[in-house]
Amino acid sequence: MELILDKVSRQYGTKMACSNICLRLTPGVYGLLGANGAGKTTLIKLLLRLYDPNKGSIFHNHIDIKNLNIELYKKQFSCLFQDFNLYSCTLGENIAMDTTDTFDTDKLNFSISNSGFASKFISLDNGINTILTKEFDDKGLILSGGEKQKLAIARLIYKDADCYILDEPTAALDPIAEVEFNRSIMTYSENKLLIIISHRLTVTRFVDKIIVIDNGEIIESGTHDELMERGGKYSKLYSLQASQYNQIR
Repeated sequence: MELILDKVSRQYGTKMACSNICLRLTPGVYGLLGANGAGKTTLIKLLLRLYDPNKGSIFHNHIDIKNLNIELYKKQFSCLFQDFNLYSCTLGENIAMDTTDTFDTDKLNFSISNSGFASKFISLDNGINTILTKEFDDKGLILSGGEKQKLAIARLIYKDADCYILDEPTAALDPIAEVEFNRSIMTYSENKLLIIISHRLTVTRFVDKIIVIDNGEIIESGTHDELMERGGKYSKLYSLQASQYNQIR
């Protein structure tokens, strides 16, 4: 998959959410950084074609996405946003979602193993048939915040899309689970396009390319080492977070 944004802008009323974005995304791992309101969410919604640009174009494999079948285009993405939901059905159905009519046990087990949920899964007597929540079953399983997030990651992996978009994927994970997730998702996403939105720079430390957005514009891009050498905004944010971690120790 290749996505090219050519001078893309999106405006809401008088507010310019994204301005003149030029970006080429090919298989690899990208970290998307920026303060709240910087334009990250708008950029993702443009890529998913939830919005269309006011100016500029987005190309998928050199074809303007406006000329593609929108449903087929969207199926190439698998997304994990902060406001994901779990449902009162089986664990397997929660992972497979709209593909439950072709329930693939091998894919489910693979997804669970690579999401960090495996240690919890092996403790469940009913395995993938475990009912979640007590809404319809008093014996339903209640998951912790971190367990819910791991299950949501399993759902993301199960879809096996060409492009993964993860919004703060480790927000509810402890430090050990975060390291395991980083290792797993980096390995699994080989030959895929992976975009990680995060304020925790431990996640973006090992991505192939970091993209920093401010006021709707890309102000920096490069590897961690390259951006640290430049001494710009990313370097300052990373140094600030690192100093906070050292104070906690």
